[in-house]
Amino acid sequence: MHIPDGFLSPPVAIATGIASAAVIAVALNRTRASLGLRQAPVMGLTTAFVFAAQMINFPVAGGTSGHLLGGALASVVLGSPWAATLAMSTVFIIQSVLFADGGITALGANIFNMGLVG
Repeated sequence: MHIPDGFLSPPVAIATGIASAAVIAVALNRTRASLGLRQAPVMGLTTAFVFAAQMINFPVAGGTSGHLLGGALASVVLGSPWAATLAMSTVFIIQSVLFADGGITALGANIFNMGLVG
């Protein structure tokens, strides 16, 4: 479920944005340490596959949309939940900016709900 702009109060959007940014920073460090340069293509392909699979949306009540959550799949394929966090964050940023699937102000909450918790 993508959370659209204006759906969350500003304090909630800011808090989830800060929490997501902190976890992404940790994920960057852990992924850099655990995965080598040889895993970068697999990470890119996994990100592209999850992105394509998540483009199939269905409407949910209250102006939100639902779709496949690829966080667990990315974690299994990449062998690291930290790498999956980065892949999912990339997917959510592209969906938000290019396809207006979820709002920019709710990007932190979308990353937290679907990328980190998943």
